[in-house]
Amino acid sequence: MQSARRWRQLDEWLRRRMRALQLKMWRRGSTIYRELLKLGAKPQVAKSVAALSRRWWHNSLSAVHNVLTIAYLDSLGMPSLT
Repeated sequence: MQSARRWRQLDEWLRRRMRALQLKMWRRGSTIYRELLKLGAKPQVAKSVAALSRRWWHNSLSAVHNVLTIAYLDSLGMPSLT
């Protein structure tokens, strides 16, 4: 029981880290805005994330969580630990 919860927590942290790294790779607010729109984010969400473009860790848990979903990360080849 304890072990399963730890693996789930580690999996969640790794996915959040991957989201933060993806934002960091996009670097600028204009690129973040454009790429989030391509992935289906609402313009308001993309704008709010792009406005805080250097806060990768903060943004990785906010609205980006709904755009860079588990399915998206799986499509990139990220394995699941759970």
